Order: sequence, then C-alpha cells, then structure tokens
Amino acid sequence: MSQGLHSMKESYLREYVNSPDKQRQLYKRTLLIVVISQIFGGAGLAAGVTVGALLAQDMLGTESLAGLPAALLTFGSAVAALLVGRLSQRYGRRSGLAAGFLTGGIGAVGVIFAAVSDNIALLFVSLFIYGAGTATNLQARYAGTDLAKPAQRATAVSTAMVSTTFGAVAGPNLVDVMGRFAVSLGVPALAGPFLLAAAAFILAGLVFLIFLRPDPFVVAKAIAEAQEDPKPSSDMSTPARTINNKGIIVGTTVMILTQIVMVAIMTMTPIHMQNHGHGLGDVGFIIGIHVGAMYLPSLLTGVLVDKVGRTAMSIASGVILLAAGIVAAIAPADSLLVLTIALALLGLGWNLGIISGTALIVNATSLATRAKTQGTIDVLMALAGASGGMLSGMVVAQSSYAALSLAGGFLSLLLIPVVIWSRIQRTMPVSKNKSM
Repeated sequence: MSQGLHSMKESYLREYVNSPDKQRQLYKRTLLIVVISQIFGGAGLAAGVTVGALLAQDMLGTESLAGLPAALLTFGSAVAALLVGRLSQRYGRRSGLAAGFLTGGIGAVGVIFAAVSDNIALLFVSLFIYGAGTATNLQARYAGTDLAKPAQRATAVSTAMVSTTFGAVAGPNLVDVMGRFAVSLGVPALAGPFLLAAAAFILAGLVFLIFLRPDPFVVAKAIAEAQEDPKPSSDMSTPARTINNKGIIVGTTVMILTQIVMVAIMTMTPIHMQNHGHGLGDVGFIIGIHVGAMYLPSLLTGVLVDKVGRTAMSIASGVILLAAGIVAAIAPADSLLVLTIALALLGLGWNLGIISGTALIVNATSLATRAKTQGTIDVLMALAGASGGMLSGMVVAQSSYAALSLAGGFLSLLLIPVVIWSRIQRTMPVSKNKSM
C-alpha cells in the first residue's frame, strides 16, 4: 500500500518536473492560495498588535509591564517559527503553515477565556501560543517564492505580503465593533478582537490544509534534484558558498534590526495614546494605518527590490525608520495626525527591510535546507522583536515615549554600515577571481 502511494507521488512529481507549463500554473495557483490565507491571517495578527498591551495593562493594573504581551507573543512566534520551518522542510509548506495557523487560533481562544476569567497566567500562556499565528503569517511569504524565478522572488514575497493588508487594516478598525459584540456575549470589550483572531487564524490554516496541493516546496525540491549536476566544478562551488553565507548574514541583520525597532515603538504607541486621552477608536485607526503601511506598499516594494537592488532598499529602510522615530518623538501627544504619519513611516520602513532581507535570504539558500534556515532566521527575528517589546515598556516607564522613539530611530541606522560591509566583502572574491 505504502509503495503504491509512493509511486503515485513520484508520478505526479515527474509531471511537474518535466512540464514548465505545469510549474507556472502551480506557481500562480500557490500565490492565489497564499493571498487568500494571508487576508485571514492579517485579520488575526491585528488583534494582538492593537489591544494586547491594553488588555494586559487592564488586567495587571500597571503600565511598566505593558510590553510583556508583545514579548510573550514574539517569544511564542520564535518557537513557532522554528517548528514551522522544520515541519515545512520535512513535510512541505502545507503541513507547516496549516499547523502554525491552527495553533495560533487556539491561542486566541485561550486569550478570550483568560479575559473572561481574569486569569493572568492563562493570558500569558495563551499569548505565547497565539504567537504561532503571527510567525506563520510571516513565514507564509516564503511559500510564494518556492517556484519563483530568481528575478521574481522579491515580487513574489510582496504579493504574499500585500494581501495581508486587507485583513490587517480591517482588524484594528473593527476594535469598537468587536468590543461591543464581545460585551453582548459577556466577554470583556478588549478581548473582542481576539474573537476575530481565533476565527481568522483557523480559516487561514484550513485554506492551506485543504487547497495547497500539490505542495510547491515538495515540487521545487523535486525539480532541483532533477536538474542537479552530479559533478559540480570545484572552482564554482566555493565562491557560491561564500556569497550565500554573506547573503544570509546581511539579510538576517536587516530583518532583525527592522523588527526590533518596529515592535518597540509600535507596542507602546497605544499606551501612549490612551494616557493622553485617545479612545479605542483612535488607537484602532492609527494601528490600522500602521499595519497598512507595513503591507500595502509591498507590490511596489517588491518590484523596486528586484529592479533597484536589495542593498539600496535596505539603506532606504534604515533612513525611513530613523524618520519615523524622530517624528514620533516630536509629535504632540494630542495630535492624531502627526502620530499617524510617524506610525505610517514606521510601517513603511519595516516593509522595505523585511522584503529586501527576505529576498537576500531566499537567494542565499538552497532548497535542501531553505525552509529550515528560513525558520531559524525568523526565530532570531522574533526574539529581537520580543526584546524590543519587553524593553519598550521599561524604557517608557523610566524615561518617555519620545526617548524610546529616538532610540529606535537611531538604532535603525546600523543597517547602513552592515550593508556597506556586505558590498566590500562581496567585491573581494570577484577581484581575486579576476586576478587568477
């Protein structure tokens, strides 16, 4: 029986290996499935971003630990990123992404029960589990690149990410609606968005589980194995490995820095706004704009990264994040407009950094280890975000929101020397080869 299933699997894989037309069709179909799932996933991740800190502050009764939910969420996403990456490497994107989203949905249900029972321990555990949904939503961007040509990879990433916008912008702007709906069910208003998150993550997981067949990663590995040269020339293998290592280092650094700056400033913005008289509607609006800026520019960003280059767009990310930090620091506390501009810049800077960093990593990895490597890198990225979220509350409690924003902005400038270092290192092997 097992041999029959194995031969059937090999048969359908050969169909794709031998047919460029079927590969193109599967690539387009995969992008469509990713787009649909990301719409649901975006709505799911918005809940934690918008009201996670407010819910914890309400239950804990203190502002100094308001950054803890973001830290727990991102620590949870770090663990999930590792597991989803390993599952995807072994069994394909379908298994890894479906498991991650469904786990995130369970975490959102747990947050609702924690709010109803006023159980702090359950809240923290559930936020940790909920982080699986956020990690999976981010890792889903890789699924679109499995069958993409090298010159299409940033565009494929951006197509996956831009679809997140629809759900991610709608989610924060439904805070009041979901809050009233939650109250009608006897659930605290701040837990209302997690009702939406639970349904959204579970639906996203089911989309992958049911429709992502055949698995694009499995097909891509089969194509790579069929095309592999059994006797690669030694003079080409070493430079390629060196360049790949540099690409992984630079891509990882770009994503880590953009993540830590974005999470730190974003986490404390709702608290800062509430402390200065803004209501939940205003918080939902400004976070909606921020999340929209994180994802909506993706189609244009992907084209720019493919055409202009990863290096230039990484530098642009650092400059825009610096501008975001400065504007947030000088924004009058009662000015919704200026804070909106700051958070929009923060989202745009993150978008440029994530897409350019992702493209660098995809180019620098082989299919034999790609999904596992991507998962490991997303772990580092999530841990960086967790550190930013955890420290942000302490920094604001000890100094101010303005100090936090400025610190984050100037930290982003580290992107520039990292990218310059990569260019210097990359030209060295080239000149050596020329001289030989």
